[in-house]
Amino acid sequence: MTTRAIRPATAADAAACAAIYRPHVEESWTSFELEAPDADEMARRIAEYGESHAWLVAKVDCDVAGYAYASPHRTRAAYASSCDVAIYIAEEHTGRGLGRALYGSLLPRLREKGFHAAFAGIALPNPASVVLHEAMGFSPVGVYRQVGWKLGAWRDVGWWQRLL
Repeated sequence: MTTRAIRPATAADAAACAAIYRPHVEESWTSFELEAPDADEMARRIAEYGESHAWLVAKVDCDVAGYAYASPHRTRAAYASSCDVAIYIAEEHTGRGLGRALYGSLLPRLREKGFHAAFAGIALPNPASVVLHEAMGFSPVGVYRQVGWKLGAWRDVGWWQRLL
């Protein structure tokens, strides 16, 4: 029997999160980073965003199968009640409801912390991410056209918003 749990991430999850994220950086345009962060950098991010916002992992049996986190939307003070959210699921665990479960835990935590609006930037095309975000109550607000160059082409980023 498969067991699933969602909990706050710790430094002990950093290597697993880095491994989940690596293909998104190295093999696709879903992340605009050009070099995949190692476990130490991921641990730094978990500590920073886990404290200021939230960082959660989804475990399936004993393995980290995905993660979701929030980070600052912009640096100017008036944006302090808004945040950006992101979610990454290990390829072998996609399509099993982990994204909904992670956001189902992350979004209420952000509301409890006093955040008012969450924004998700989705490198396009990415129909699975669009479906997930819209199912979780996000609405499209616009597209940055040809905003990033990755894997030999200009990439668009669509933005979705959900009031918390």
